[in-house]
Amino acid sequence: MRAVVGDQLHVHSKHVDEAEKYAEILEVLGQDGEPPYKVRYTDGHEGIVFPGSDCVIEAPSQRRGD
Repeated sequence: MRAVVGDQLHVHSKHVDEAEKYAEILEVLGQDGEPPYKVRYTDGHEGIVFPGSDCVIEAPSQRRGD
């Protein structure tokens, strides 16, 4: 998984009644675009993420609503 600042982390829900999550990548902490990433979720919460298999990186042109 590789990302650049400004990409979006899309976390797919694991359960039927669980909402999907989206976060903007604020900082890439690994080498060559690799995790971990500092992110800001749509609710304003910020954190450090090591994305799992339920996550995908989306470039700004792939964001929902674009």
